[in-house]
Amino acid sequence: MLHKAAFLDRDGTIAKDVHYCSDPGDFELLPRVTAAIRLLNQHGYKVIVITNQSGIARGYFTEHTLSRIHLKMKTELLKHNASIDAIYICPHHPDEKCECRKPKPTLLLRAASDIGIALEQSYMIGDHVKDVQAGRAAGCRTVWLTADPKQQDAESQRPSDHIAADLFDAVQWLLKNAGSRVCARNPIDNGRRDQ
Repeated sequence: MLHKAAFLDRDGTIAKDVHYCSDPGDFELLPRVTAAIRLLNQHGYKVIVITNQSGIARGYFTEHTLSRIHLKMKTELLKHNASIDAIYICPHHPDEKCECRKPKPTLLLRAASDIGIALEQSYMIGDHVKDVQAGRAAGCRTVWLTADPKQQDAESQRPSDHIAADLFDAVQWLLKNAGSRVCARNPIDNGRRDQ
């Protein structure tokens, strides 16, 4: 049996967007994130973080530091009965032209293969056009988190399925509209998982 999933960007979606966050002490969950993720858990969605972390390639922090930051994220969520099922990262510099950096859908497709996810029943939620593009390319529905809906028209030739102010609003819409549209899948399989 395949699972449905909510793929979530990290910085600006789950946590405050700290420029190349390199210290667990600087990592802070955004308001209402724990409630949003708890709702996804309660409704049977696998919650999977998909994040570009080029700070590793740039030398701003190590994989060990990133693991500590992600441990803090998971620990803070668990305090509120919310949990993440998996984290997939791209550690490469944009100049490397790797296959796993968003907007490419590789990490979503890797997660789908590893965990057994029905991409047509799943969602990608993030605050950047790259998140929308990656979700579309993987065959998911998409939600763009932005305070300025006009930004979507300016930046994206293929708009998201929905615009929301924050993750909680996105999840409310997701739960209300789940299953109302099917997207095509574009299979690619590569990428990396950070437990």
